[in-house]
Amino acid sequence: MPWAVKEEPPVIQADEVNHPPHYTDGAIECIEGIEAQQTLEEFRGYLKGNVVKYLWRERHKGGLQSLKKAQWYLDRLIQFVEAQNG
Repeated sequence: MPWAVKEEPPVIQADEVNHPPHYTDGAIECIEGIEAQQTLEEFRGYLKGNVVKYLWRERHKGGLQSLKKAQWYLDRLIQFVEAQNG
């Protein structure tokens, strides 16, 4: 019918917190590459630093998304420590 409204496919939103497309374009995610090139202590510090960074800038850049990123890095740090403690 020429007067019928064409239905558009749904737009799939990128997951900017857990898997941002600019960090997942390749065979591995960026965080996996970073982990592979650092010592255990360096990677632990990297995770802690990112928690602080996202909390620090939350009011000025990113708002709720920054808080979710801080939580993502904290969760990753907890998993990392749990894995180290067996």
